[in-house]
Amino acid sequence: MENITSITGLKNAIQLLEAEKAEKEQLLKDQFHLTYERLKPASLLKGTLKDIVSTPYLIDNILGTTIGLATGYLAKKIVIGASGNLFRKLFGSVMQIGITNAVAHHPDTIKSLGQTIIQRILHKKDVNSPKLIVYSRKTEDFSQ
Repeated sequence: MENITSITGLKNAIQLLEAEKAEKEQLLKDQFHLTYERLKPASLLKGTLKDIVSTPYLIDNILGTTIGLATGYLAKKIVIGASGNLFRKLFGSVMQIGITNAVAHHPDTIKSLGQTIIQRILHKKDVNSPKLIVYSRKTEDFSQ
C-alpha cells in the first residue's frame, strides 16, 4: 500500500478494507454452509452410495463374493451332513474357507471352466445323436 497523507485518502482506504472484509466474510459463510450441508448424515450416505454405484465392476465383485460364500457353505453342508463328528466339522469349516476364497478370487476362471464343461456336454450329445445312413443299390456304397 502507498502512504496515506490526507483524511479523504484514509477514508477511502478504510472503505476499501471494509468492503474487502465484507466480501471475505460472505465467502467464509458460504463455505461454512456448503461444508455443513456436506457433513449431514444424509448427504454423506448419498455421496457414499454414488461412489459405490459408480465403481466399475462392483456387480461382478459382489456376485463373485456371493457365489463364493454360497458355494463354500454348500460344500461344508455336504461334507458335514448330519454328523456331529468334531473332525468333520473342522474339515468342513476349513474346506468352506478355501472354496469361498477360491471362488471369490477367481470367478472368471470358474466361469470359463463351467462354460467349457457345458459345451463339452452339449457337444457329446451332438456326437452321440443318431445319423441317417442312406444305402444306394446302384453304387452299392453307403453315404452319410
